[in-house]
Amino acid sequence: MIAAENGALPRGKVGGMGDVVRDLPRALVKLGHRVTVLTPAYGMFARLPGAKRIDSIDVPFAGRTESVDRFTIPSGVENLDYQVVDHPRFTPSGDERIYHDDGAAAPFATDATKFAFFSAASAALVAALEPRPDVVHLHDWHVGFYLLLRAHDRRFKQTQSVRTVFTIHNLALQGVRPLRATDSSLAGWFPDMTFPLDVVADPRHRDCVNPLAVAIRLADTVNTVSPTYADEIVEPNDERTGRRGGESLEHLLAARRAEGALVGILNGCEYTAEPPPPSWKRLLRLLGDEVLGWIAAGTHVDSAAFLAERRLAEWPKKRPPIVATSIGRLTEQKLGLMRQPVSRSATALDRVAGALDEGVLIVLGSGERDYEQFLLEASLRHQNLLFLKGYSDRLSAALYGAGDLFLMPSVFEPCGISQMLAMRAGQPCVAHAVGGLKDTVTTSNGFPFAGETMQQKAQNFAREVAAAVDVKLYDPDRWQALVANASAERFTWERSAMRYAREVYAFD
Repeated sequence: MIAAENGALPRGKVGGMGDVVRDLPRALVKLGHRVTVLTPAYGMFARLPGAKRIDSIDVPFAGRTESVDRFTIPSGVENLDYQVVDHPRFTPSGDERIYHDDGAAAPFATDATKFAFFSAASAALVAALEPRPDVVHLHDWHVGFYLLLRAHDRRFKQTQSVRTVFTIHNLALQGVRPLRATDSSLAGWFPDMTFPLDVVADPRHRDCVNPLAVAIRLADTVNTVSPTYADEIVEPNDERTGRRGGESLEHLLAARRAEGALVGILNGCEYTAEPPPPSWKRLLRLLGDEVLGWIAAGTHVDSAAFLAERRLAEWPKKRPPIVATSIGRLTEQKLGLMRQPVSRSATALDRVAGALDEGVLIVLGSGERDYEQFLLEASLRHQNLLFLKGYSDRLSAALYGAGDLFLMPSVFEPCGISQMLAMRAGQPCVAHAVGGLKDTVTTSNGFPFAGETMQQKAQNFAREVAAAVDVKLYDPDRWQALVANASAERFTWERSAMRYAREVYAFD
């Protein structure tokens, strides 16, 4: 497996891809396979305890031959090997972050160069391995150029005998860069190569290269992380309804589906014994301690942290009749429907806060500044809304365990893990019936909603929250059935791994 993230390594996860690259290999090993996971070192993974240098790899890139060091890191699991490749190009300007934001003036400029180099290093490694793997499994646009080099660079012709699988985790991010005229371009990275325009070109901008489109065109099999998302992405986006489809790649994806080379496999979830949920008083103390820690760690008091600390001090010490929770990155994907106006003076989030009445809503996450500000302003309007601007695994686990109702109104959702974690803890979910949410949240275990326009979806979201509150307060038998059904659902990695082995790896 070749990916930008590996959630098994400290600081190795940014999003859901990190979860998959952590958990799917373990499930495959249990089925009897041997798995190696390769990521960049980002200047930090090669220093992990137990990391050992294996060798160096010569990598042609940007008109030079670079020497890249390869390390192995103990996984603690037999037949599972974590490897990283280390080079200064993986830490531009000494920055050890996995991803960078270059802004609208030069989108993906830093990351595209870094991951083009990683793709070249990966191709050089696979070409040199003896014996070579049966399958190379690539994850998202960051490693799309591996497939380009495999198909069109004779220096890596040995990789052509190895089956390739490409997983789309999020079609909205494509890594598009110019074909030439800048260092961060296809010609800048591979100046001695000529690639067919129909293979490299972005469907919308023919003077740009699209590594995601490249991978879709060239992989032996393409898969995405839920069956419904695989159905959605062969259709175009629809601005009128707010539907997110193929993001201008729908024609490529539909062609691969017609070949039988596009598969949707639902991600899994780990099911282990959960600690007992914290009491209300203990939860308030835990939240308060975390917020104070955030304040103490900064050089100034963030407005969101100040308001959260005050809100926690004001909230009643008796548990409210319903505790709703929401956890995730604060982006248009996750919160676009919450911010959608449902009247001249109210957003969907305003309606939700009103529907909760004497209940409370706790939102944990950080992300885009506009959405952080939106939640801060909403929490000023609603005393029953607590916005925790930040993240910690301890807070996340406590909120999954202590909440009654989980809110996940994603505009689109390739798979989603938060709803699985909430259901595992016995929280029914109010969820937009798209992508993996449609494949996991049903009327028997939660409250799915849909709509014909963005405003209608937002209105239906608020109505389903109100309906859930009514069930919780006035129909205890039905509520307990929903809780029992949610906690009994099993979306296991073992089942997902068996589908990968059979349907995309083509193992006997």
